[in-house]
Order: sequence, then C-alpha cells, then structure tokens
Amino acid sequence: MKNLNRRSFLGVAGGTAASLFLAACGGGSSSDGGSEAPAADGGEAAAGGSNLGVMLYTNVMSLDTDLATDGDSFEVIADCIDGLMQMDADGAAVPALAESYDLSDDGTVYTFHLRDAQWSNGTPVTANDFVFAWRRICQNAGEYAYMMDEIGNIKGAAAIVSGEQSDTTTLGVTAQDDKTLVVELEVPVSFFPSLMYFPTFYPINEEFYTGLEDGTYGTSPDTFLSCGAFVLSDYLPGTANLTVTKNPDYWNADAISLPGITYQVVGSSDSALTAFKNGSLDIVMVNGDQVAAVEADADLSQYLKVTGAGYMWYLSFSQTTNNAQGGMLANANLRLAISNAIDRESLVDNYVQDGSLATYTAVPPQFAASATTGEDFSADQTKFADFIGYDVERAQKFFEDAKKELGVDTFEFTMIYGNNEGDEVTKVAQAIKEQVEGALAGITLNLQGMTKAERLDKMQNDNYDVALTRWGPDYADPMTYLGMWITNNSNNYGFWSNAEYDKLIADCVTGAYITDYDARWAALYDAETLVMQEAVIAPLYTKANANLIAAGVEGVDFHPVALNRVYKTATKA
Repeated sequence: MKNLNRRSFLGVAGGTAASLFLAACGGGSSSDGGSEAPAADGGEAAAGGSNLGVMLYTNVMSLDTDLATDGDSFEVIADCIDGLMQMDADGAAVPALAESYDLSDDGTVYTFHLRDAQWSNGTPVTANDFVFAWRRICQNAGEYAYMMDEIGNIKGAAAIVSGEQSDTTTLGVTAQDDKTLVVELEVPVSFFPSLMYFPTFYPINEEFYTGLEDGTYGTSPDTFLSCGAFVLSDYLPGTANLTVTKNPDYWNADAISLPGITYQVVGSSDSALTAFKNGSLDIVMVNGDQVAAVEADADLSQYLKVTGAGYMWYLSFSQTTNNAQGGMLANANLRLAISNAIDRESLVDNYVQDGSLATYTAVPPQFAASATTGEDFSADQTKFADFIGYDVERAQKFFEDAKKELGVDTFEFTMIYGNNEGDEVTKVAQAIKEQVEGALAGITLNLQGMTKAERLDKMQNDNYDVALTRWGPDYADPMTYLGMWITNNSNNYGFWSNAEYDKLIADCVTGAYITDYDARWAALYDAETLVMQEAVIAPLYTKANANLIAAGVEGVDFHPVALNRVYKTATKA
C-alpha cells in the first residue's frame, strides 16, 4: 500500500500565527527552545526525571474505546494501549502490536502477525483481544462503530452494527492462533493499515473486561489495562487532572524516555499562558490575544510552535421538523444565506487568532493528499466560490428566495456551542450571531452555551436548531468527512438525505470506483460538490494549535489526523 500523505505544520519563531501555520509540512517534533524558557516540574515521576506536564482542552470523560468520542480522550487511550499499527513522525502506518502483516492478492484479507507483548496485569496480548474488542464495538453500535463497517468495510460489520445480525461471530475477524489475527474485508480498502492506529481498533483483554462490574471499564486505574508505552496511574472520569507513567513491561520500553505525563485541563487561554510562564506545564495551547502577546515577547516567541490540529469547525443545521421552526432549515436557500453571511477571514483573524485557516470546502485542507498525484484534496479553496464565501449581497438574494419558498419573513433559531471548548469558541459564536443578524434582517440567532458533552447530547438526540461544532479526521482520506452525510449515518446530525450523494459514496466505498483510485478521487469531489451546493454544513475554519513548548522538551510528534499528539519519542531534559 502507498501511504497517503499526512501533513503537520511546524512553527518558526516570529511572524504572524497564520504564517507559522503555513510555514512547512512534514513530521513534527518539539521546539528546540533555549535556556530561558520555563520548564515544568510535571508532578511526581519515576526515577530519571519529571513527568511531562501537558494541557488538555476538555475533561476526559471515558477511556473506553466504545464510548470515547473526543481527541483528548483518544490521546490518553493511545498513550496506554497500542494498536496493530502506529504512526511514525510523518504520520505513516508502521508496526506496533503487529510485527508484520500479509495481504491477499485481491486486497480483502489481512493477516496480522502479533509480536510478544503483554498487558499491565502480566497476561499476554493475543489475537483474541482484538476479536473481542472489535465484536464489542460492532455489537454496541457506538458513535465510532461506523469505522468498522462504512469505513473499514470489515466483513459482516454492517449487519451487526445495524442490528440485522445479532451473532457477532459473523464478523470477519478471527484469531487463527494467539499470535495471528485474520481480518476479512468486503472490498479492498487502500488505507486500511492506517485505520489500525485509531483507538476504535485497539484490543481489550476479554477476561479482564468480563471480570469488572458492568459500566466500570476504563473509569479508574484499577479498571483499565495497558499494553502501550504508559500505564494509567491517576484518573477519575471528568476530573481536571490525570497521570500516566512509563510502562516498564512495554514491548518497546527501551525507546520510551519520559517517566510519565501529567495532564491538566486548562479552561482558558489566559490560564494556559500563566501555567506555561510559571513552569507548571510544559506544553500548552494558546489562542486569541495570547498568541499575539507571545509573538511580541522575545523570550516566549522562540517556544511557539503552530501545528495543524486537523479538525474543522463548522455549523450544523437540523433539517427535521422537530427543530428550527418546524424544519425551516431544511430549505437549502436559507442555509446558503446564513453561510454566505459569515466572514470567515474575520473569525480567524480577530477571534481565533492561532493560525487557523478560513475554510470554504466540506473537506478541510492540508490533511488528505492523492496517492497518485500528491495533490491536497482541498488545496483549491475557491472551487465552490459560487456557493460559499462572505458576500452579503448574495446572502440576501438566497434569503429572499428562501422567504418566498417558505412563505415566512422572520426566523428565530438557537445556536448551541460548547462553552468549555476554548475561549475562542464563545467569541466565534458571538461573532457569527452579529454577522448573520447584521446581514439578514429577519433572522434572530439566539446563543446557548453549554458543555461540549451537553452539545453532543443535543445533536445526537436531534434537539437543536444550529450547532457550532467540529470534526477531526480519523484517517487521511476525504471519506472521513464525506462519510458523515450519508443518509442515516450516525454522525449525520442534520439528517440531510440525497440519493445521488448516497450513490456516489457507495460507489467509492464498495462499488464502481473501489479499484480505480483516480476515478474514486473524482467521485469524492462530485459528492463534496453536492454538499456545498446545498450548504449541508457551513464550513468555518480548519483549526491550528498554537503550542508553547518548554525548553528541553523534544520529540513530541504532532499530527492533524487521528492522534494529534504522540509521545513515544518525546524527551524532557
């Protein structure tokens, strides 16, 4: 398999945050820094140094791969559990628990050969640990079960996830013996090995899991097993702090330099900057005014590194009659009006201010490149200029058409957003309200802040009008975004449905284009065109992280896909 290009962005001291974001691409490692940057004590640690102190944006609510849905939780899970494959510094899939794999001539059967590895309770990692975990994910049909059927195309997964089949032994994953895992696919999936480093595909020890009280797996160090670089040593769901320590029994323990990682949830950019300055954290993320302050500070700016976070912020519109004045947002012209009333450049320049990129495509830029041409799928941000862009006159024209079609002149919607997802999110929500109401007389956009968990709950239960939300790429292919808008997809929170779109995506996943890479790439573009023509979502910006990294910290790998930060090669002087 030819690995798809994954890009991360390296900052250069000085200059604007935007220029930092665009400076370079390739594998990321930590700032090389200088002697005067603060260094965190990182809390208690094993012999050989102090823990790396790392900021989290949000509370880690679950370490169960069937329940976790956010990047911070996935990062901690990946600290402690390995998949069959892992990411190298450039984001390519390389061996982890699988020493090697064989692929059948028709591209539908993977045979993974496991290395000698063990869980933190001393039991060996076996092929059955993967069989058990994958069957469980499919049976429970959680939010990320779609990775098994719609994306991974594992044989039998679709029937189990949909509930048509209750016998999980029909899933195409078999333990041929303790060290041999056989995976059967419905069709070839060119990027399948890169899926294997995503936490959905991680193993769980069946005997340990079944010995726990129902619902307690992953809620404490005593109810969680590690087979990765670190073990969980301090954790309660939702608390502001957690700690992982080096796993002495890790199969590659000699390569792990950090004694541990102490995570701390920091609720504001201002607090993050303070934590870095006083040395209580080694790695923090800042945004808004704090980025400008760092750039202007000669001592601090040398420790600033802007990296591609990968995920895209956008507006999701509920199109059901349960919401939005009986489903008014099912009208494409109304959605187009709102989308064209938003000044995205102003959002990133005046409110986000961390190097994030204004985005005008349903698939964000700089994470998915063609395996045959190397071209970024969304390099051309003007390709949908007829449907999206800050154009008040065009927005008003769409609005007039919507009013005629709906027979209504005034609209009142509520936009929900997470008030614990970073300072800039609240500012962006307020700016969008002002822009939309200022451009479109007759629309009132009320704001309702809530926790991220509450926002997700409302979206998942079809209890909202408009949501300021985000999605991060789980793998380096446009399908990680375009797969969301298939009819009845669990992540299709707007409940949009288009038969032509569904057919295009089906042909890319299991049909006509599955063996013709370039034809598939073109069909994915055609599918994206439908999303943009109807403003199924309103893309806003592709997120960057403006990181401050303390002196002496090296080797943290930053990725815009799947796992934003990986610490296996990290060191702290």
